[in-house]
Amino acid sequence: MKRRALLKVGTALMGTTDLSNLLPKWLSSKATAAEVFEVTKTEDEWRQVLTPQQFHVLREKGTERPRSSPLDKEYGEGLYRCSGCDLPLFTSETKFNSGTGWPSFYAPIKGAVDTSVDFDLVLPRTEVHCHRCGGHLGHVFNDGPRPTGKRYCMNGVSLKFVPGETIS
Repeated sequence: MKRRALLKVGTALMGTTDLSNLLPKWLSSKATAAEVFEVTKTEDEWRQVLTPQQFHVLREKGTERPRSSPLDKEYGEGLYRCSGCDLPLFTSETKFNSGTGWPSFYAPIKGAVDTSVDFDLVLPRTEVHCHRCGGHLGHVFNDGPRPTGKRYCMNGVSLKFVPGETIS
């Protein structure tokens, strides 16, 4: 099929399909950030507390290069917290080597993350974001190990590792 015909078909399908029910509530609603997340900041305030790479990933839904984060090979005991708001997100007990080049976990700490559907690569993926500040962390896939079968593939810059810390 020629590109122009493919674009016409795609546009027609998108025009006849209501995708609003697939969008996350925080993206599709007209609520202000203060009504949605416990930790909110202006864009300038986020830029003051995050590195440029952290800002790109957490606030602009970017992705770091694979194998660029030292957290990919971190296997010490401790907690992985959100780089934006310090919320504990994952424990070292749920971390595993996925071979993807990004820190991967089979389960988050209960209530720490939320998910939504993203269409950034056209096909739907499940985005993972911090429950407290809404920062983009990465994506979750259904190809992880037991017991959950999930692979939470996280950007290392969106996390900070605190060695020896545990959930009390």
